[in-house]
Amino acid sequence: MSDSPQTTNTQDSGSEESRQKPKKLDRKAYEKELKRLQAELVEMQQWVVSTGARLVIIMEGRDAAGKGSAIKRITQYLNPRTCRIEALPAPNSREQGQWYFQRYVEKLPTKGEIVIFDRSWYNRAGVERVMGFATSEGYRRFLHQAPIFERLLVEDGIMLRKYWFSVSDEEQLRRFESRRDDPLRRWKLSPMDMQSITRWEDYSKAKDEMFVHTDIPTAPWYTVESEDKKRSRINVINHLLSSIPYEHIEQDIPEMLERPARRDYERPPRSDFRYVPDVASNLEKDKVKEKKKGKKTTIKRSSHSSGGVLMFLSSVRSTRVSTGVGVIFRHA
Repeated sequence: MSDSPQTTNTQDSGSEESRQKPKKLDRKAYEKELKRLQAELVEMQQWVVSTGARLVIIMEGRDAAGKGSAIKRITQYLNPRTCRIEALPAPNSREQGQWYFQRYVEKLPTKGEIVIFDRSWYNRAGVERVMGFATSEGYRRFLHQAPIFERLLVEDGIMLRKYWFSVSDEEQLRRFESRRDDPLRRWKLSPMDMQSITRWEDYSKAKDEMFVHTDIPTAPWYTVESEDKKRSRINVINHLLSSIPYEHIEQDIPEMLERPARRDYERPPRSDFRYVPDVASNLEKDKVKEKKKGKKTTIKRSSHSSGGVLMFLSSVRSTRVSTGVGVIFRHA
């Protein structure tokens, strides 16, 4: 098979704008499947460590497309000693004088490691191209060298997976607004993100050209539809696992030892130590207060309602005595 760039899967803006928004994935079904896939990811990591394999996962895509949340679910239960996330900042003055790929080479995995790039060397074909941070010469050199660089990685035994998270302009804007209104996630917004709103088509064109030059059989791009984040997480994890030839590795589960009887050790008095204040106990007290308050309100309401019932029954009895007519109650 020829290793020249492929011409498929290059549409971004057109497909994103015309596609229908998928139905939200059922939460219970999502959580159940996510747990299963995360257990498989643990198995896969054990295989990577045991066999000395090297895995590089590139996560690229639009701002707010769901890359970070997908990475979070992938790594949630993995051992951080052999799985790390690389999110490189803008290059410093020294790095600007180096070969462009040099600072990424330093972050590549050794045997038995998984490295996930939260954005990668493809910054040059995306934000640097659109925002004018890269010269035309540097950009063209990148498009020429990137496929060569990736072929070298694969030839050396590194498993390389490249994912592009695709989101519509409407959904991206909605997520930006959600981040802006949420103090816990506001840090995710930057002036550069705001620029992406007005440069949507520029980013689309840059992405299309990037795919034309770098979507090669040795290191193909896989597009992740990310209108619904839950769907995208399930889909990308499932695809990743299906693309890795991992096998189940039997683990030596250590036996629990019995603790020996205490001999000559005596713990110093608690007063000798500084303890963190137990502010959590205040939460328990507040909960007890709320329960007591709720019970009082319920008793008060029930007393009012029971009083009304008693009055009603009393009137019924008096009616039956005075008229001799039976009363029939109907369940509503």
